[in-house]
Amino acid sequence: MHGAGLGPLFPGPSVPKSPIELTRERPVLSSSSTFVTTPPPTQPAHSHRRSTKRREGASLPWRYLGYVGYYVGAGLISGAVVHHPMDPARYSMIAGSGVLVFLVATVLNDFILASEKPALSRVLRVLGTSTMLSFGLGMLSGGMQHFADLPYRCAVLIPLGIVLSFVAYFLKEDKTPWRRIFGLMGLAVLIVTAITFAGLRHIAPTMAEQPGGHTHSDVVTEKDSGEGHDGGQGSGTVKPTSKPTAPTKDTDPSEEPGHDDGHQH
Repeated sequence: MHGAGLGPLFPGPSVPKSPIELTRERPVLSSSSTFVTTPPPTQPAHSHRRSTKRREGASLPWRYLGYVGYYVGAGLISGAVVHHPMDPARYSMIAGSGVLVFLVATVLNDFILASEKPALSRVLRVLGTSTMLSFGLGMLSGGMQHFADLPYRCAVLIPLGIVLSFVAYFLKEDKTPWRRIFGLMGLAVLIVTAITFAGLRHIAPTMAEQPGGHTHSDVVTEKDSGEGHDGGQGSGTVKPTSKPTAPTKDTDPSEEPGHDDGHQH
């Protein structure tokens, strides 16, 4: 009895457990349980967003000026390219001013307001392609605007503007521009350009033969004729016109030349 009563108090020698049993008895941690929890950095994220919004709001007027420069520069170039034969010296200055305005807008938008400052090679590439792009857009918009006035000239300017603006834009913006220019997209642009040129050359004779309307050739003709008219009277001397002299009282009407009443005195 004593042995039976003392059994639970003094257990026998323990039997070593196998590694499989030890692994079964280890507590299993769930994948969702973590020992160290770090709160998300909510406050720094909000402050960063606020600073970004404040910076974008401050640069918005400057971006507006940049886009105004784009369109004003392209507009000056478009007018100068179309009207260049009328006054080469004047419209060359206008085209140069348009290029300068366009380049200033490019520097403002792509360099000064950019989040990352580009390398020197990138700067030179952007400036060169921006000059090409400004002339391409000027040819395209000016040719479309003045096609009714100068159809033959604009029939050449519009296709050239399409090709030049396409090549310049992808050289400026794309990382691998030659794949686009000489790929399917470039082939599509070339086909569109050829069709546009053929169609405009076909329409140009009918546009030139239409009577009426305002054309730049009429303006030049009227200006030249006005200068010739002013040149004829520009000496400031007016030739006196001879007035018919009335017969005096002493003159006998029968003695006037051409008077014959059939009587002989």
